[in-house]
Amino acid sequence: MTTPWIGTLPRIGIRPVIDGRERGVRESLEEQVMGMARNAAAFLSENLKYPDGTPVQCVVADSNIGGVAEAAACAEKFARERVGVSLTVTPCWCYGSETMDMDPLLPKAVWGFNGTERPGAVYLAAVLAAHNQKGLPAFGIYGREVQDAGDTRIPDDVQEKLLRFAKAGLAVATMRGKSYLSLGGVSMGIAGSIVDQPFFEQYLGMRVECVDMSEVTRRIEEEIYDKDEYARALAWTKEHCKEGKDYNPAGKQKSAAAKAKDWETVVKMTLIIRDLMIGNPKLAKQGYGEEALGHNAIAGGFQGQRAWTDHAPNGDFPEAILTSSFDWNGIRMPYVVATENDCLNGVGMLFNYLLTNTAQIFADVRTFWSPEAVKRVTGHTLEDAAAGGIIHLINSGAATLDGTGEQSRDGKPAMKPFWEITEAEAKKCLAATSWPTAMLEYFRGGGYSSCYLSRGGMPLTMMRLSLVKGLGPVIQIAEGYSVDLPPKVHEVLNERTNPTWPTTWFAPIVTGSGPFRDVYTVMNHWSANHGAISYGHIGADLIALASLLRIPVAMHNVPEEKIFRPSTWGLFGALEPQAADYRACANFGPLYG
Repeated sequence: MTTPWIGTLPRIGIRPVIDGRERGVRESLEEQVMGMARNAAAFLSENLKYPDGTPVQCVVADSNIGGVAEAAACAEKFARERVGVSLTVTPCWCYGSETMDMDPLLPKAVWGFNGTERPGAVYLAAVLAAHNQKGLPAFGIYGREVQDAGDTRIPDDVQEKLLRFAKAGLAVATMRGKSYLSLGGVSMGIAGSIVDQPFFEQYLGMRVECVDMSEVTRRIEEEIYDKDEYARALAWTKEHCKEGKDYNPAGKQKSAAAKAKDWETVVKMTLIIRDLMIGNPKLAKQGYGEEALGHNAIAGGFQGQRAWTDHAPNGDFPEAILTSSFDWNGIRMPYVVATENDCLNGVGMLFNYLLTNTAQIFADVRTFWSPEAVKRVTGHTLEDAAAGGIIHLINSGAATLDGTGEQSRDGKPAMKPFWEITEAEAKKCLAATSWPTAMLEYFRGGGYSSCYLSRGGMPLTMMRLSLVKGLGPVIQIAEGYSVDLPPKVHEVLNERTNPTWPTTWFAPIVTGSGPFRDVYTVMNHWSANHGAISYGHIGADLIALASLLRIPVAMHNVPEEKIFRPSTWGLFGALEPQAADYRACANFGPLYG
């Protein structure tokens, strides 16, 4: 399988650097240095996968790098081989500024072997100082324990840092040159759907493609979609997407014929939005060559409310199906599609997706329920992870069906990369989801919303990217867990809002201080009405990614020992890491200028 995006997936370039002094020194190190590089390449390829499920590819320099000529030869090879991430490795002293990677756009790390036979740590410190002085931030990797010169083992702490850096670097490189597809404009005055094109260009290296929602209408009316696939998709939808309860007053409900027509429309919308994002060569065979190309969108958003939804069926079905890891074509890569064209939450979903290769939940951060309030309303006492209160994540659009938690890992609810999902798990996700008729007071044009309850016990990370005038982008991160409530308690709480939408009960991990003093404080500090929710505790990976993009992190509950940023961040204030993060990001500015 390959990704639907144009362009080769980025590779990790491994740069083995060596003491260039010949007549004894270099010769004694050649095999060890190149072996370290090949060992790192094998480790990364064995432990990381691209979004299409194939192993990440590494490119090793043709020779060890002892000076600028070999550094230049390596740079030329990396350019030819589409390297997007740079890792320098060495067990010995080398000439820092003569051997370092000078490409300002490549995410960089240097692994200096912790051994006593040769001063690898000295080179690491020297070359990081050169990176800092030249304004080329690099992650420094140095194992805690001393190893013998012949030890080819990669210690656990080094493995963790290699993977954290590589995931973040690959995310940066994968976004570069891709598009965000803005389908429509600003939804209901939501600031996140004010698409700031300079942000995408300067911080992410992406372009923004804008298409009016009338293009969806045009393609429906002129039948610009694969008709064979449409027939198959509609049949699959009728079989697997069970229609839920119609909560509209009896006198205002749509007729059965009108509802059937809405199903046809939302299935067509799904095909069309996907085709707009990534193209469809079958359209060229129908005489629509331009439409067949798509917009090379790695993420997108659909405005929907209200310009579209006051007249036509809402975008909930397309959003839910596209962001899931399966449809009528089987199990596949999920797409990143933001409800209400909240592009900033779409970027959050994209960050999470590229770090995990898993589908992402888009949700309203809607309600904080204190233990006292739950007790008052339902008589139930919250316990365990939920004991301090819960946040009701419920989407006024739709969320990925993977979010049901009906997939499993080690017998526990999970959301997995598509290549790990079984047909049985996909069917369980579908069976756990109903599709109630849209509430017409919200969506006058009708449509259907995915409705499910996420299973408890999943480790989750909720993040939000926001823009602040004078500051720029900033990120918030909250790790926690999905929680189960007794069915009757869930029903009482859920019925107090719109019960046609998908629900995840979320309990963030609290620390007792700052914005994580308690669950209420987390909710009270959240910077927008939406959040992007990923399976797994990936806060440390998000922090590493943010540092590469020069985006500060305003709040997080990640343990201090897991935080990994370029070494120069410590020089902006090692005793005040959050303040240092802000200063470093401001100092270096957006990655793409």
